[in-house]
Amino acid sequence: MQSETKHFSGSRAQAPLDPSEIRRTERWLATARVFLAVSALVAIRMDPTQLGHSNAAYGLFVFYLANGIGIMMLLRRRKASTPAFRFLVHAADIVWPAFISVFAEGPRSPFFLFFVFVLTAAAYRWGIWETLSTAAAEVLLLWGESFVLLHVWARGGKLPWHVLAGLQINVSEFEPKRLFMLSVYLLVMGLLLGYLAEQQKKLRAEKAAVTRMLAKVRVEAGLTGTLQQMCEEIAEMYSASRLLVASQEIHSHRSFLGELRNPNTAAAEFVWLDSTPRDAKIFLNDFPGDVCYARLEKDRWSVTALDGDGNPVPSPANAPLMRLCERQPFQSMISLSFVFGGEWRGRLFVFEPSWRGDTQEELRFLLDVLHQVGPAVYNVYLLHRLRRRAGAAERARFARELHDGAVQSLIAVEMQVDVLRRQAETSPDIVGSELRRIQGLLREEVLKLRELMQQMKSIDVDSRRFRNIVIDTVERFERETGISARFVTDIEKFEIPDKVCRELVRIIQEGLVNVRKHSQARHALVRLSSNDIYWNLTIEDDGKGFPFSGRLSQDELEHMGKGPVIIKERVRLIAGALTLESNPGMGARLEVKVPKTGEFPHEL
Repeated sequence: MQSETKHFSGSRAQAPLDPSEIRRTERWLATARVFLAVSALVAIRMDPTQLGHSNAAYGLFVFYLANGIGIMMLLRRRKASTPAFRFLVHAADIVWPAFISVFAEGPRSPFFLFFVFVLTAAAYRWGIWETLSTAAAEVLLLWGESFVLLHVWARGGKLPWHVLAGLQINVSEFEPKRLFMLSVYLLVMGLLLGYLAEQQKKLRAEKAAVTRMLAKVRVEAGLTGTLQQMCEEIAEMYSASRLLVASQEIHSHRSFLGELRNPNTAAAEFVWLDSTPRDAKIFLNDFPGDVCYARLEKDRWSVTALDGDGNPVPSPANAPLMRLCERQPFQSMISLSFVFGGEWRGRLFVFEPSWRGDTQEELRFLLDVLHQVGPAVYNVYLLHRLRRRAGAAERARFARELHDGAVQSLIAVEMQVDVLRRQAETSPDIVGSELRRIQGLLREEVLKLRELMQQMKSIDVDSRRFRNIVIDTVERFERETGISARFVTDIEKFEIPDKVCRELVRIIQEGLVNVRKHSQARHALVRLSSNDIYWNLTIEDDGKGFPFSGRLSQDELEHMGKGPVIIKERVRLIAGALTLESNPGMGARLEVKVPKTGEFPHEL
């Protein structure tokens, strides 16, 4: 028997069966075997003449039932079903219907279902060739029995009593003219069941191939890495010698050419090649259909082409194939075209592919792969482009911040130093105070630059690192500003979602920046507590407070246009509630409550 783990249908290796799936299939077959044996015993009980009142036949059926129960119990205890075990069980299932038909009313008795069962079992386990082989084995066994009964043991239509305890056998049921149609039935049924099993396995293999490709579409791999993974999968699928991807941006007409080098080896690498406008004409124009297969046979091209719906299309002149062959020599080639979002068009070329099966069926499979995998690859490109644009926008913002902040301040300091240098000759007594003022300006700009760098830096924080990051932030704030600051919490075990951790750290950083810039405080306190409903973050200082008195909620702050904008946005991102309390001249208190369930109860 051919192994069920991997065999070929077309060019795609059949999906390896999962051990749990094999075990589940064997359990269902074992259950069906027991049910069939019990049904046979009930049928015999209702009409004993079907076995000629033979005690030996009854014993054989009881043995078959016990064997089925034993197999079912064994499958429940064992974690895996080996190929050898399945082969032995299947061999016994093949022998049984031919053997029991001798004791029944011949092979066309009600126990014909045993023949159907073994064919169905072969289809469930394997494919068309194994099922046909099973049908052929059944036919050979029946004809062997016919030969033995008719030409070896038969004497006047009876077997000798000392052979099978005087059991009467209807030898006429084993005559060739009766076995012929039964043999045809078994072979046709084996063919049909095997074909259905093969189609199901082919669909599973196609699904597995598409799933493998989709699993390799990873944003972190980038567009080039994703294309390499896709090309390697296709190269392995078709044992191709090389693959080429030609694409063109529709609006700008820029063309790109990529090649998978050394496919089917550990050194496989996808590289981008130099491309010229002429390449677009060679690789993209005038090819037949959306997918085509071309083969050079004795100086003549044999071309099979399909449109996007999988329908055959006529092949035009062979000039495009000849131009391509001059640039990339080949004997056979698959070409698959694609269009992404109205922005890109291109073709994938698979050189020297090999497969077994119908060409049009294989080309339709490639179209299906393109329809399912293509959008995922295009999404990687879009996300990659979005990240580049976001990075460019962030760099532009950073440049503006530097130009409008640090650069302008440094220019002003440089001018003040120049003025101070000229004044030092005539008024040396003012140098000390001016230097202290300039030193303060430089210190302020250093702090602004550090804050800007802190905003640009991404934070990798989770509940395990949250405490240490907050402590480090507060201690650095104290060192750089001279403002006494500390962090206190009564939480022993932090179990805060990562997103909430990141936003709380950013809120603490922004709150401390506001304390330094606006409060003129001498002390600051950051406190984090929790209860069963929410986490509670507060930032307090003893500075001059906000330009209002009292306690305002986030809605009130929005209505009045007051409060720190960045902190309000970050609180909204985590569905929190912001409250500001201000006592002008005595300090301010910022409080953020974040619900643990994603929303606050109505009573809060």
